[in-house]
Amino acid sequence: MTSLTSDVQAFEARATDADLEDLRARLAAARLPETETVRGPRRWDQGVPLADLVDLVDYWRTEYDWRAFEERLDRIGQFRTTIDGLGIHFLHRRSPRADATPLIMTHGWPGSIAEFVDVVDELADPEDASAPAFHVVAPSLPGFGYSDKPTSTGWGTEKIAAAWVELMGKLGYRRFLAHGGDWGGNITTVLAGRFPEQVLGVHTLFAEGPPGLPTDGLTADELRWTEETRHFWRHRAAYAKQQATRPQTIGYSLVDSPVGLLAWIVDKFAEWSDTVDSPFETISRDRVLDDVTLYWLTRSGASAARIYYESHNSLDPELRVDVPASITMYPRDTEKTPRPWAQERFRQIVRWREPERGGHFPSLEVPGCFVRDLREGLAAVLRAVG
Repeated sequence: MTSLTSDVQAFEARATDADLEDLRARLAAARLPETETVRGPRRWDQGVPLADLVDLVDYWRTEYDWRAFEERLDRIGQFRTTIDGLGIHFLHRRSPRADATPLIMTHGWPGSIAEFVDVVDELADPEDASAPAFHVVAPSLPGFGYSDKPTSTGWGTEKIAAAWVELMGKLGYRRFLAHGGDWGGNITTVLAGRFPEQVLGVHTLFAEGPPGLPTDGLTADELRWTEETRHFWRHRAAYAKQQATRPQTIGYSLVDSPVGLLAWIVDKFAEWSDTVDSPFETISRDRVLDDVTLYWLTRSGASAARIYYESHNSLDPELRVDVPASITMYPRDTEKTPRPWAQERFRQIVRWREPERGGHFPSLEVPGCFVRDLREGLAAVLRAVG
């Protein structure tokens, strides 16, 4: 059980029936553009195909069950606290195991705590008694979900990392492990680099090296990784530039139009997943709609986008991580860092893995693989800690 104090309070997610009816009415009244002008294998080249979106909107309006997701969050355990004047929402699942280790898991964009609901129980209470167990804490980033929206600038990754240390301290976890991907990976890097006295070690899907490293000595696969990452930022990252420079402008559409929000997010699930065509080859429609509906009901399209304004390209080039690190590079992730480059920042890599399957959202795409990899990676970290 989480110890409830004046600083930490239980929270329940409850959308009003009126909000859900309004969502369905907006979906029914949506104005859609004409179909894309590309076909066949290239049908996603211009974004989410019309036919796919129409089917998804119809499912969202007539079959999707938001209440089931609310109940799922309540079963895991939801709480709120205030840090530096901002309300922070988080999931907290304590393990029944006496040997469990505290673990903070941080999501990114366009993700949310919905990324972790299918793996929390397995991490906290594994069926295999020989597998490591964790007290899992999964906060909603500032401006995301049920966390408060900052009303002034300053809530970038450095401040968020410091807030996570305070959050874990409030829960009685003076030393802990950390995991993250996307912005969560960036924040996990900052946590480990800035707070080695509190962070035992990390597992990350994001291992950006310092800038300006040479390609000399990289393998053919590693050189391919660098080219793919460069291509991504040159040709597929307009969303990041928009959100880093004009989050308020795109925010009006994301908060006012559920179909616009859905397309903006589903486009990334499609492009960044390890699939041939649709993201729903590996990720359930319900889980994607859990994520999108959470953005919609909390009106967080603009506030979540602002993390790019606050922190895009802001990772300190001098920051180094000396605590043990386990790093996993999924094959279809948007950025993959060669190990020689990662080692320039992460000075004690105790485990490095390159799975055969998975993309940017492995906890949703390949949850079984994700849990095994996370367990084994953090077990290696704990062995190194001694």
